[in-house]
Amino acid sequence: MTKPTTALRERTIDLLKQRGVSLDAIAELVIFLQKDYIQDLTLAEAKDSVQNVLRKREVQNAIITGIQLDIAAEKHTLLEPLQTIVERDEGLYGVDETMALSIVDIYGSIGFTNYGYIDRVKPGILAHLNAHEPGIIHTFLDDLVGAVAAAAAARLAHDDRSEQDTPFQ
Repeated sequence: MTKPTTALRERTIDLLKQRGVSLDAIAELVIFLQKDYIQDLTLAEAKDSVQNVLRKREVQNAIITGIQLDIAAEKHTLLEPLQTIVERDEGLYGVDETMALSIVDIYGSIGFTNYGYIDRVKPGILAHLNAHEPGIIHTFLDDLVGAVAAAAAARLAHDDRSEQDTPFQ
């Protein structure tokens, strides 16, 4: 029998794929964030860290909620003024970033700094998700994907042996 948490994780990953986001694409963002800090970081290691972040129930819930809101906005089923706000991805809305911050908070302050940086430069899949193509809304998804990458990068930084404290003299 499949555990409910496993089923929810699988559903989350499936929804990401349906929206054009692969785990490899998120892992590439992790490498982008950590390439200067972790020598020889592989796509497999980055992807493993992404999968670990996606095992967290609160991450799954945030992603599923955000995707549902994006889909509802595409179908024009949100109430006004929320429909227009989400369609336009208005800068002062901030709820999409607030949901993302709930994910980056899992791995501490480095998650926040990673997220702020990646949200600003929008590399890789984030540029595609933030393209604002007519009829396609990723107001929540771009921030949530960036947050997963930021958290996965922070997780790797916390586990990096070269960053471990040395014994005090």
